[in-house]
Amino acid sequence: AKVALIAIDEAHCVSQWGHDFRPDYRELSHLGELFPGVPRIALTATADPMTRADIIERLDLGDARVFSSSFDRPNISYSIVERDNAKAQLLKFLAEHEGDSGIVYCLSRAKVDDTASWLSAQGIRALPYHAGMDASKRGAHQDAFLKEENLCLVATVAFGMGIDKPDVRYVAHLDLPSSIEAYYQETGRAGRDGAPADAWMSYGMGDVVQRRRMIDDGQAPEEVKRVERGKLTALLGLCETTGCRRQALLAYFGEVYDHACGNCDTCRSPVETFDGTDAAVKAMAAVYRTGQRFGAGHVVDVLTGKATEKVLRFGHENQAVFGAGKDVDGKTWQSVLRQLTASGLLVVDHESHGALKLGEGARDVFRGERQITLRKDRPRKATEARRSTSPAAVDLPAEAQALFHALRAERTKIAKAQG
Repeated sequence: AKVALIAIDEAHCVSQWGHDFRPDYRELSHLGELFPGVPRIALTATADPMTRADIIERLDLGDARVFSSSFDRPNISYSIVERDNAKAQLLKFLAEHEGDSGIVYCLSRAKVDDTASWLSAQGIRALPYHAGMDASKRGAHQDAFLKEENLCLVATVAFGMGIDKPDVRYVAHLDLPSSIEAYYQETGRAGRDGAPADAWMSYGMGDVVQRRRMIDDGQAPEEVKRVERGKLTALLGLCETTGCRRQALLAYFGEVYDHACGNCDTCRSPVETFDGTDAAVKAMAAVYRTGQRFGAGHVVDVLTGKATEKVLRFGHENQAVFGAGKDVDGKTWQSVLRQLTASGLLVVDHESHGALKLGEGARDVFRGERQITLRKDRPRKATEARRSTSPAAVDLPAEAQALFHALRAERTKIAKAQG
C-alpha cells in the first residue's frame, strides 16, 4: 500500500531547544529521502518560536507552511503559591476537588512513592506512577486512572505522553518543572473536555537550586545548557509575575493576550507591589559581604541578625549587614531573594552548594541607577500583620541611625568594588 501521509507527533522532541529532546527523533529527517513526494506534517502543542524554527530545520521540512493556533486554555485556572509546608498546601488544594480525578507531579520517584502513600493515609485515593515501578503494576495504575473516577495519580513526568483522559479536573506540581514548555504541556493534561480545571503549583528556592544542579550536571553542550538556564529563568519569572499569569504564559509562546484573564490567582487576588530597592540592596549586600559562598538560608540568618553557629564560625556577625533586616521576618526575605533570583540580579551556583552570587544588573542597583519593584509582602515588621501600609517617617534612635549610615557606606563600597 502506498504511504499517503507521514505525521510526526510531539515534534518538539527533535529540537535540542525543546523541553523533551530525544536524539532518535533526528533520524526522522531521512523520511523525506525514503518517501519522496509523500506529504509530511509535524505536530506539537508546546514549542516556542525558537523551537518551531529548529523543528523545520531538523526535520528538513524546507519551506513548510506553519499553522499555529492559540495556546490559550481558557478553562484552566492557574495558581502558583510560595511553598510553606507543601503537603498541607496540597491537601488543602485537593479538598477542593473531592470526587475528581487529577494528577500530582513530583520530580523524583521517591517523592512520588512518599506522596502517594501519604495521601492514601489522609483518606485520598492515590496511586503512584513512575518508570522505576514494575511494568505490570505501572500499567494497572495507568488503566485505573483512565477508566475510573475519583483517583489521584501521583507521577513523575514519565506519565502523560499520549495519555488522553478528557475529564482530568486538576494538575498539581509539587516541584518546579524544567521550563514553561514543560509546565504548559503538563498542566494541559487537565480539562481537555472543556470544563473548568485547575493547575496548581508550589515552589521555593530549593527548586531553583535543584534545577540548576540538573542543568549544570547534565551532558548537554554548554550552548544547550545556556538555553536551559534561560528557560528556567523564564519559568521563575512566571512564578513571580505581578500581572496576569495567562498573559505571561502566552507571551512566552509569542502570543499577545490583551487583557487580564480573570481566571488565575493574580487576577482573582491582585498582587501588592512596593518599591523594593532598599530591600534589594540589603539582600544583595548580604550576599556580597558574606563572600557569595552561601545559600538563601544563611543569607536570611545574617540579614535577620541570627547568631547561628555557622554565622559565628565565619564571623559574619561582624559584618555591617548583620541584622540589617531584623525588623523583617525571614519568610519575607526568602521571598525577596527568590524574586531577585527570578530577575537575574542574583544567580544560584550549584557547584558552590546552592550559593547565591550577584548577577548582571546588581551593579546598577548598588549605584542607585535602577529601581526595583517587588511583589507580595512589603518587607514588614515581624510583629505586624501580613498587610500593612507604608510607615510614616520617624526619627531613628541612635543605634538605628548608626546602622543606617553603616549600610549607606556599605552600599557605596560595594558599588565602587563592582566598578
